[in-house]
Order: sequence, then C-alpha cells, then structure tokens
Amino acid sequence: MASKLWEKSVQVNHDVETYTVGRDREMDLYLAKYDVLGSLAHIKMLESIGLLTADELSALTAELRKIHSEIEAGKFVIEEGIEDVHSQVELMLTRRLGDIGKKIHSGRSRNDQVLVDLRLFIRSEIEDIVHHITLLFKTLNEQSMRYRNVLMPGYTHLQVAMPSSFGLWFGAYAEALVDDLTVLKAAYEVTDRNPLGSAAGYGSSFPLNRTMTTRLLGFHSLDYNVVYAQMGRGKTERIVANAIANVAATISKLAFDACMFNSQNFGFIKLADEFTTGSSIMPHKKNPDVFELTRAKCNKLQALPFEISLITGNLPSGYFRDLQLVKESFLPAFDELKHIIDMVNAMMAQVKVNEHILDDSRYDLMFSVEEVNRLTREGMPFRDAYKKVGLDIEAGKFSPVKAVDHTHEGSIGNPCNEEIARLYRSVLESFDFETYHKAFSSLLNE
Repeated sequence: MASKLWEKSVQVNHDVETYTVGRDREMDLYLAKYDVLGSLAHIKMLESIGLLTADELSALTAELRKIHSEIEAGKFVIEEGIEDVHSQVELMLTRRLGDIGKKIHSGRSRNDQVLVDLRLFIRSEIEDIVHHITLLFKTLNEQSMRYRNVLMPGYTHLQVAMPSSFGLWFGAYAEALVDDLTVLKAAYEVTDRNPLGSAAGYGSSFPLNRTMTTRLLGFHSLDYNVVYAQMGRGKTERIVANAIANVAATISKLAFDACMFNSQNFGFIKLADEFTTGSSIMPHKKNPDVFELTRAKCNKLQALPFEISLITGNLPSGYFRDLQLVKESFLPAFDELKHIIDMVNAMMAQVKVNEHILDDSRYDLMFSVEEVNRLTREGMPFRDAYKKVGLDIEAGKFSPVKAVDHTHEGSIGNPCNEEIARLYRSVLESFDFETYHKAFSSLLNE
C-alpha cells in the first residue's frame, strides 16, 4: 500500500483512515482534471523561480497532459489506499518519472490544491449551468410570445382574482431566470479568484509568483490575503449554493403551478403523455410525477446553502477537516440542477395550453375590475364605480365583458418579451468564459 503524503513512521489505524477519508476518493473524481490543470500552472511557475529545471518542467508537463487525457477518457482511478486526487496524481508522476514527480508539491499544500481545484470546477460548472438555463429561458420566452393572447385566471390567496394570460405566466418565469442568472454571475465573480499559493493558509517561504499562476489559470484576480484564501473554503461553496438555490426556487414554483394547472379541477394545461405516469388501480390517472419529483429535487437544492452553513458556520479561521464533508452534497448538485433544467425545458416545450378556459362561467367575476376601470374611464369616481359593480355582483346582475385592453409595460397586452430577452442577453454577455478557455488551452497544448 502506498504511503500518505503526510505519513512518516507511524501508520494510521485502518478504521480511522476509513472514517476520515470517507467519500473523498469518490468526490475527488469530480475534481481530477482540474487538479491536473492546477499542477500544470504550478510547475510552470516553479520553473520560473528556479525550483524546477527546464527539462524537469518539460517532463512533468508531458506526463500531466497524459494524465489529463486519461481523465477525459474515463481511465483515471484513485487507487485503494490513496487518500485523494492530489496524492494519486503525484504517485502517478513519481512512478513514471521517479524523484522528479516528488517536486511538484513544492510551495503547495493540499489545502490550496483543493481550493484551486474547487474554483476551477465551479467556474466550469457555472458556465455549463448558464447554457442550460439559456435553453430554458428561450423556451419560456417563446411560449410566452406564442400564447400571449390566451387569457387565464390570475389568483390572489388562491382565489380567482383578475384576468391574466399564458403570455404573462410563461414570461414571468422567463424573467425570473434573468434575476437568477444575475445572482449566478455574482457567484461566478466570487469564484473567479485564484487561491493557489496560499499553501496551508499562511503562505510560503518560497518566492512564489501568484500573479503568474492567476494568469496561467485564467482567473480574473487573486485571493490576495492568504488567510482569507483559506477562509474562502466553504464560503465560496455557500455563495454558489445560494445561486443554485435561486434557480431551484424558480423551477420549484413553476413545477407547483404546472401540477396544479394540470389537474382536472383546473384543466389549464395538459402535460405530454410521456411526462406523466399511471395508477396501479385507477385506469384514468395521468399523474404529473415528473413535475412532482422536480419540485422535490428543487426543494432539496434549496436546502444546500443551509447544510453548508451548518457544517462551516462555527469554524474559526484556518483549515479544518469539517470542510471535507461539504463536497459530498455540493459537487453533485450541479449535475442535479442541469438534469432538472433539461427535464423542465422538455416539458415546457411540449405542454398543451387550454385556450378556452374562460368559457367556464366560474371565472366571470374576475372581469369585475375591468368593469370598474371602464366606468372610471367614462367619468365615474373609482370608489363609486367599485361600489356599483359590487352591488351588481351581489344582486346577480353583473354581466362580464370577457375582453381586456391592457397596454402598459409588462401587462397582458404588452408583456415585453423582447425587452426581457435583451435584459437576459446583457447578463449573459457579462460572463467572461473565453479567458479561462484560452488559459486551459495553453496549458494543455502549448
């Protein structure tokens, strides 16, 4: 069995090792390729300050690129008895290159290795989530434009209130994603800072060039203070988890609406048959299980920031092993959210809208405000118009005019789809993904 990076003359108890390693080997597979990228930048910097020769840099770079290719091909494993991805990569380099492989850890701690791995991972995953959100946004905005003239009831207190439209309903969730994207952009900016070189949280006596590794890894800037860089562990994840939770909250609300509107008592929409399931005893049932599970999955994601807060909230400055547990819920959350978004996008693209909801007389009274406003426009004081319509309703004499003439920005007749799309594009275009893509390409190819 290979020794630990930190192990000296005394071997750790097997049960203690199992307990402390936990699921780290499994979780670190999410980080493997980013660990290699971080090492490629680090060794280039080490050569620039004289801790590696040009030949050593060349040999290490070639082998790290091979390992990166193995990871991309799904051939990389963290062996039994090896604690984490950092140890596995160093072990592979040492097997292939001898003592040269042992030099890559100069000026680093596993603390700042995992910090930089997480930042690189998060940055890439946020980009991926942005692409998925963009597809859902386009679907919702297109559905809003397609059904902008189809009226539906609007509710307050779950009571029929005023006329709304499917244009407004779809469009509301599209605009909600603009705000979610804005928060995600803020989380991206927090993530896009380089902690590498902070070592165990107190810097190094080596003359590290942290500005150089920042450029090589395509970060926008440094986490300058080395103590704060270490304090960023857990905090960064919590900030990003809050951004994930915002997206999940939007989709959870959409899922609730869809389940309710799909039910027979509402009948506003009809989900495609492939997104429903049946009952074992009731042959007529078509259950919205996919949306129900979506709602539950989103609610779990909304709990993620609180879980991270509870793990990290009572820790002083410095590194503590508690932080390891954050990975177990945090790293898989990105795949979970992307899967949710893709499923919701498919359902929303195929949903059928009932264009004759208002044929049902139960919705007649929601046009009462329209009548009050009509009388007010004709010169009757608003309060008198309100009273007249109310008395007509009580007397059973109210006869609705089932048409609306709303023209202000964001209303039924003017839902501002183009403006919302422009707002979305402006946030989308504010992300700078190109810088890190170019940096990664240079590390892997030049």
